[in-house]
Amino acid sequence: MRQRNRPPPRNPVAAAASPASSEAAVLRSHTPNRSGYVMLSLFAVIVYGSWSVYQYQYVDLPAPLTAEQAGKRGFSEVEAMEHVKVLAGLGPHQVGSDALDLGVKGLTEYEDANRDSELLSYVATAADKIKNTSHWEVEVEVDHFHVTSGANILQNGLFRGKSLVYADLDHIVLRLSPKYSSEAKENAILVSSHIDTVFSTGGAGDCSSCVAVMLELARGISQWAHGFKNSVIFLFNTGEEEGLDGAHSFMTQHPWSYTIRMAIDLEAMGIGGKSGIFQAGPDPLAIENFALVAKYPSGNIIGQDLFSSGIIKSATDFQVYKEIGGLSGLDFAYTDHTAVYHTKNDKLELLKAGSLQHLGENMLAFLLHTASSSTLAKVEGSGVPKDIAPDPAVYFDILGMYMVVYRQGFANMLHNSVAMQSLLIWTMSLFMGGYPAAFSLLLSCLSVIIMWIFSLGFSVIAAFTLSSVSSSALPYLSNPWLVIGLFGSPSFLGALAGQHIGFLILKRYISGVESKRERISSPSLRASIVKLEAERWLFKSGVLQWLVLLVLGSYYKVGSSFLALIWLASPVFAYGFLEATLSPARLPKPLKLATLLLALSAPILVSVGAIIRLLESVIGNLVRFGRDPGGTPEWMGNVIVAVLVAGVVCLTMVYLLSYVHLAGAKTSVIQAALALFALSIAAVWSGAIPAYTNEYARAVHVVHVVDTRNPEKQEPSSYVSLFSFTPGKLEREDEHIKEDFECGEDKTLDFVTFSVKYGCRSYNDSGSGWSDSDVPTFQINADTISENRVTEVSVDTKVAKRWALAINTEEIEDFKLTGDSEELIGLGKKSTADGWHVIQFCGGKNAPTKFILVLHWAGNSTQLPDKPDGQKEGNFLLKLRTDVNRVTPKADSILKKLPPWCAIFGKSTSPFTLSFLANLPIDI
Repeated sequence: MRQRNRPPPRNPVAAAASPASSEAAVLRSHTPNRSGYVMLSLFAVIVYGSWSVYQYQYVDLPAPLTAEQAGKRGFSEVEAMEHVKVLAGLGPHQVGSDALDLGVKGLTEYEDANRDSELLSYVATAADKIKNTSHWEVEVEVDHFHVTSGANILQNGLFRGKSLVYADLDHIVLRLSPKYSSEAKENAILVSSHIDTVFSTGGAGDCSSCVAVMLELARGISQWAHGFKNSVIFLFNTGEEEGLDGAHSFMTQHPWSYTIRMAIDLEAMGIGGKSGIFQAGPDPLAIENFALVAKYPSGNIIGQDLFSSGIIKSATDFQVYKEIGGLSGLDFAYTDHTAVYHTKNDKLELLKAGSLQHLGENMLAFLLHTASSSTLAKVEGSGVPKDIAPDPAVYFDILGMYMVVYRQGFANMLHNSVAMQSLLIWTMSLFMGGYPAAFSLLLSCLSVIIMWIFSLGFSVIAAFTLSSVSSSALPYLSNPWLVIGLFGSPSFLGALAGQHIGFLILKRYISGVESKRERISSPSLRASIVKLEAERWLFKSGVLQWLVLLVLGSYYKVGSSFLALIWLASPVFAYGFLEATLSPARLPKPLKLATLLLALSAPILVSVGAIIRLLESVIGNLVRFGRDPGGTPEWMGNVIVAVLVAGVVCLTMVYLLSYVHLAGAKTSVIQAALALFALSIAAVWSGAIPAYTNEYARAVHVVHVVDTRNPEKQEPSSYVSLFSFTPGKLEREDEHIKEDFECGEDKTLDFVTFSVKYGCRSYNDSGSGWSDSDVPTFQINADTISENRVTEVSVDTKVAKRWALAINTEEIEDFKLTGDSEELIGLGKKSTADGWHVIQFCGGKNAPTKFILVLHWAGNSTQLPDKPDGQKEGNFLLKLRTDVNRVTPKADSILKKLPPWCAIFGKSTSPFTLSFLANLPIDI
């Protein structure tokens, strides 16, 4: 009777071991209730939330305002759009073109009788109008700045190993300042963009949209500037597309450049959408001011980290302002429709309504605040406050409505603090759990490794499968969302399979531990507890993964490590708030769905939009991937996207995947992922979704080449070359054009600034459209052969005002270049790349075409007199390419037959439609 009246045991394990009904109740409480409907609904909520974040952050734009709605002091997109229409309507307007003259050169170029002619400077006329309608207490100065010549030698980034020489450039410069405050002119904010385009586009996005925003900003600020403590300078420069020449000439030659304390650059790497900050600093003053007052703040340090790392092969004027001027500031860029960059499809129709309004209102608020501040006067020309060392900023926006900015010093303390606390929690957990907890931690780390291996493996296999079934190297270019099915599904399945293997390993180990403990007598309850414990370790493995990334990011001071902070802190908080217990004896229960939603809410809100935009930008940039056309394997683009998608899946879905292994929807999830992959492959294989379209076209070049480099031929070799920076062969294009092209990897071609590894050539009917008087020449004026050999070479580029000359730095240790008796490049240390130093020259119509190059040979040159004949190799000393913006009859015929899915692509290193090639051998 005493035993019968004994109170029930307090231990739930003992209780579970008593009657069968009590055991069943405990078992039910330790069994996850995750039906297929619940899990699919959870997936739907997360997908919808991610899509909504992306829409708010990057797609939704403010309504355009008319002049009446904006008022005299506001910003009107409707007015700015009129500027875009005129500038883009000029067609391609590269340096030296008639179209650029229409857009830039001022009244000094024409007779007064032509004052009403459309040939007058559009930008200059708009600037004069701003001056005439400004507030009576505002002084507006308009300067038509002409640059005779200069040389831009940057030591870092895209132009390392090059000298960028320019001549006969024209810029328009506006300065707005309070009329009765001369001190305001001593400290200025520079707002800069470029008028010129590459030869292949009218540049509605890059950068007529930027110029239009600046003109409308200048108009609005001309009504405010009487209250400024600092002046605002607007620089409308030319030569940016040829190597940042306009910004360099202004910073080194214009008298106002010495007053600049902050530089703002407006750029476009696509057309329209939200113009976001992708470079800021090094001093954080500008980004802090912007975050304080911008109406629709947009920007993320992820872009800055990628840009500075060199992964993005591009450069902007902001590099000149930082490297040459020593300035801090902001660099904005439009990034919608990245694939149309520098092609004919950079057109007005793709410029979304609200794009200009978004940038204009942000910039207007920023300039009004900063120009009225006395802080700017405390900043030297170096961009660093006199009494404070620069402390770069970490910045990111939330939904395009708020911007978070904090300094790197604070970031270091915050990240280190979170990392140390996380390590302390892990240490306490392992101390309480003993050896089994430590070994479980190791197994959870193993599960992460297996997850990455399987996810990457499945995704890369899908990439090679895609390359085999598709005739195009980038079958998802016209519809980037295909990537979800093509690579997202395989990487998800791989991650799930890899983590499930880790789950099984953990389950087996924990089962052995529980069997030895003998604290649970019921086999079914013990099996359930083992699964739940394994599930929790998988969730914790995600925390551990992000902890490692946070530690590495903090150690190397990577600004983007804020992502690791958010993906670590939010799940840790959710788990600690809803799941954690201080009692090791307490049995684990199923992870709550609320834990997952709380854990993912902040990371999704802060980072998912930026991740989607990053994937879009990478895909758009693949259309011009690689330095040398044909040098990249066709499968490379697919593998890059596959690896990137797999990385995103493993990093962001590790918490979600831990819930799937005990869910009833596991089979349904796998079937859905397989079906999505199959449908995507079918869409590519059938051609239902074309890889390239008229708008999202393949980037190609059609160049009529006149090659004088073959010493065995007295006459130049003439042919038309077709090649593409987009990975893939050109068989389909060849079949469409039908011009007797010969294609293959044996049609290599050295264009001085790059080499064609695979291309097509057509020799038929290529003798017209050029003459011998167009062919550039070398002439040896003097050759002093002694211990210090010096050679003087005349270079005549004939009709070309744009050329590239490579100098063999293994033979030549230094050189000097003069043109029209003016020294362009002096003696001094030059950077080199791959054994060559390249001079890129561009100029206006009055630029020189005859140059003197003085070469100083290296002491170890193979051509010095004391070298044995066996060391005097038959190599080239100089390689020259001259570009003429002329379409020959043969090139014109091919251009007219280009398929609609192709578009001519231009950049600073690529040739025009007519190019001449010449070499000077070493053994001169």
